[in-house]
Amino acid sequence: MVLASWRILTAAGLILAMASACTTEPSKIPARSGWTPVWSDDFDGAAGTKLSQETWLYALGKGYPGGAQNWGTGQIETVTDRVENVYLDGAGRLAIKPVRTGAGVGSWTSGRVETRRTDFAAPAGGRLRIEASIQQPGVSGAEANGYWSAFWALGAPARPVGATNWPGIGEWDVMENVNGRESVWHTLHCGVPVGGPCAEPGGLSSGELPCPGCRTGFHTYALEYDRSVAPEELRWFVDGRRTFTVKADRVDAKTWADANHHGYFLILNVAIGGVFPANVGGGPTPATRSGVPMLVDRIAVFTSGG
Repeated sequence: MVLASWRILTAAGLILAMASACTTEPSKIPARSGWTPVWSDDFDGAAGTKLSQETWLYALGKGYPGGAQNWGTGQIETVTDRVENVYLDGAGRLAIKPVRTGAGVGSWTSGRVETRRTDFAAPAGGRLRIEASIQQPGVSGAEANGYWSAFWALGAPARPVGATNWPGIGEWDVMENVNGRESVWHTLHCGVPVGGPCAEPGGLSSGELPCPGCRTGFHTYALEYDRSVAPEELRWFVDGRRTFTVKADRVDAKTWADANHHGYFLILNVAIGGVFPANVGGGPTPATRSGVPMLVDRIAVFTSGG
């Protein structure tokens, strides 16, 4: 999503076979055979309270200090730490809610939260898995224009310099959804900002994949980085079904290592506007509905082997 997820992509014969079951009930972090839990949050807490600031950072404003304005993507919201935008719902879920603050298209506030930890990494010869159970914002049609929800991760070297070294330090987009479409995108960003081995600013993307029911129930979005195989692989999953793969031999060895051979931090956010929604059906309008949250039931990190 940072710095420039500029995509005019469509599904190219790819069909996502979704698991039939989804849930609206909160759940605990599942045990995974063969995996060691590293970190997790199931968002327990009183309704209307903030996230633990020992665990999470709230991004503020319209970009990192010293970084690109509007997060480099043209999105129009101002992100805050106010509970009207980011809060625990009292039922074991995190809500990130965009709110219009003016007439017409207006100004918007929303939320973007990041893990304090930046050391989530696949051990040499092992595997890393990041996952979250998410319900995309329950809005569609004209009321959804401009909505851009995401679960993703940035390479640790981005944090000290306001992501001015993007995309070389890597970005894993586990789940992106725009404009209330029943779909999902997965992407690896790497290399140089324009062109290069990773075809930026679009990145190495799955294109748009169908995701029925993702606005009305919780689904588990996951990424696994496997360093136990040759070539190494990044694999994306929805409800346990593999939906996209990028192998290390897709790019040169240095580009791959620069993007992946280090720690990452995780990000959850809902943006309004920007190049991606504009290119996939249109940006926000006066008809865009205010106040529809993305809900996150749980988030977790695991490793294996190494």
